[in-house]
Amino acid sequence: MLKEFKDFVMRGNVLDMAIGIVIGAAFGAVVKSFVSNILMPPIGLLMGGRDFSDLFVVLKAGAAPGPYPTLAAAKEAGAVVWPWGAFINEVVSFLIIAFAIFLVVKTINSLKKKEEEAPAPPPAPSAEEKLLTEIRDLLAGK
Repeated sequence: MLKEFKDFVMRGNVLDMAIGIVIGAAFGAVVKSFVSNILMPPIGLLMGGRDFSDLFVVLKAGAAPGPYPTLAAAKEAGAVVWPWGAFINEVVSFLIIAFAIFLVVKTINSLKKKEEEAPAPPPAPSAEEKLLTEIRDLLAGK
């Protein structure tokens, strides 16, 4: 059973999938940081200087009555909130990741297409053709 498990894990597609998952997780973290720390702050500034991830709607006030300055303060007070700004951050992260994957797949498909379109090398001459070529060369030499 241990040998079967080793054979399963060592298959190429399983290793490729594991590597893809690790790289994908790292890429997702980079994109999430890019959206949260680079892209959304200027958008929040355009929306009146607020942190975009702190945009929320209070559905029901908590123990301490609002208004709440931040999402964390609202949650701490026990308010029921709808954090739509955080959702928008996640949607933008998803779109960036999906577009990056689209570009990778498109590039791979175009490389495969070029490989398929490349003309095949001419077949090697047969033994009979080689012999006839030698006879021709001998007769041309006389």
